Amino acid sequence: MRSQRQIVDYSLQRRAVLREVHSGRVGTYEVCDASPYLKNAARFHGEPTDQRCPICRRENLIHVHYIYGDELKQSAGQARNRAELSLLAMTLREFQVYVVEVCRLCNWNHLVEQYLLGRDGLGTGDGGSPAGAALAVAGGMATGDRRRETDR
Repeated sequence: MRSQRQIVDYSLQRRAVLREVHSGRVGTYEVCDASPYLKNAARFHGEPTDQRCPICRRENLIHVHYIYGDELKQSAGQARNRAELSLLAMTLREFQVYVVEVCRLCNWNHLVEQYLLGRDGLGTGDGGSPAGAALAVAGGMATGDRRRETDR
């Protein structure tokens, strides 16, 4: 998505957890603990991937996108698909997206990445910097102040 920014990738943490599981230091019951809510979100709002589950290796993983932000109000914490995320990114200033991978067969789940979406990341037309927008506003105010002084 065009306005995606401040991306945090959790692949190193995922590899460490899987290394612990495959070495036997961590049991699968500790990492295969998807809640019924997460499994339902995967069923109704998730997006299938081509990746096999790293634990059971029988089913493909599903990505679930959860959204959080002040502008979302009661919608915060809901799962959304990519099409809805694109629409929200054009209408809201800023919100956080958390992507969780889920295996519906063995209940494996792990946070894959998080990032910001929203209009604030699109820029303002003067190079996209917030400082440039602030300078433009301040410049307009200074001109208006000069006009008021001459009118007196």
